[in-house]
Amino acid sequence: MMSGLREMRDQMRTVDLIVETRDARIPLSSINKQFEQVIKGKRRVVVYNKCDLAPTSIQPVVRKVMESRNQRTLFTDTNINKSVKQILDVARETAKSDPMRYPQLVVMVIGMPNVGKSSLINALRRTGLNRGKAANTGAKPGVTRTVSGRIRVLDSPAVYLVDTPGVMIPHIPDPITAIKVALTGGIKDNIADDTVLADYLLFRLNRLDHTDYSAVLGINQRTDDISEFLQLLGTKIGALRRGGELDTDKTIQFFLRAFRQGRFGQLCLDELDEPSVTTFFKNNMEDAPLSKNQAQKAKRAAQRQRSLEKARSKNLI
Repeated sequence: MMSGLREMRDQMRTVDLIVETRDARIPLSSINKQFEQVIKGKRRVVVYNKCDLAPTSIQPVVRKVMESRNQRTLFTDTNINKSVKQILDVARETAKSDPMRYPQLVVMVIGMPNVGKSSLINALRRTGLNRGKAANTGAKPGVTRTVSGRIRVLDSPAVYLVDTPGVMIPHIPDPITAIKVALTGGIKDNIADDTVLADYLLFRLNRLDHTDYSAVLGINQRTDDISEFLQLLGTKIGALRRGGELDTDKTIQFFLRAFRQGRFGQLCLDELDEPSVTTFFKNNMEDAPLSKNQAQKAKRAAQRQRSLEKARSKNLI
């Protein structure tokens, strides 16, 4: 995580606009507070990607919350050019606001793993230049490993994008927030406890009135018991070992994949009422005191940054 932040920080001097990408299914939980110090002072637009997988009713609520924190907010579906064009419009608007300052505009796309940064870059290139894929994409987090070279997405004015690795929060203090990030693919499945994820997802689906997950899965029975649910689902999909024993891992992966593919309809896993939003920012966005080891690392990072900036000022690099 620190290497990804260092790479971003090293590039920041040449960046004019930040596109911070988040997941519309978890509009709060996909915020990474580590970005705040790195992008401080830069123009920023927050893009909630995968908005086709989240209810449209959350958009005015999320926009109000984020704009109260001085964060301009857009919602995008990378499959729809008109949706993606909103970002190009912001870039064009920024470039034209001061042509002398921005003879070419450099935009950095940042975000947590698996929020769709590379898909967004490809969609911007497709929309802006009618050209094909420029960044690797994948369903698993961590496809982009290093800060990429510049990718042209507009000719007039000239706009270039820089892709970055997904940067995970080193420690998510709230376990429920961590579960939500893992459910949407932000944490690798071999790190998260899949049974816990499946249990929480079942709990959330049972609280929603607008989706009948039992009908979608073809089990024709709702239950709050994860063991009973997995047995029903495993039997339905034939995820049984020799002797009729349930293949739990295969069944859980089928269930999680169905959610990630949007088979249960448009869902938002974050609570967006005012008390919940206030609690989230208090618990997740306020800085905890640094440990001695963390303080030493922060000091070394600051020293490296000062040395880098001094070298740049002398045109040594």
